[in-house]
Amino acid sequence: MKCNMGNIDKGIRLFLAIVIAAVGFYVKSWWGLLAIVPLVTGLLSFCPLYKIFGLNTCSANSVQ
Repeated sequence: MKCNMGNIDKGIRLFLAIVIAAVGFYVKSWWGLLAIVPLVTGLLSFCPLYKIFGLNTCSANSVQ
């Protein structure tokens, strides 16, 4: 998998994952498990939807 997410995207996704997980834990709901999606895509620097739509926010010098 080739990097297709920039640092800002990764930061936003990781922040959202933490917020979603915390809210899910706070309200004791399984909806907190949705945090897995932004967490995994943020850690891998790869978004399948970006690939489908041909988007790439990864800078040229940080391509893996």
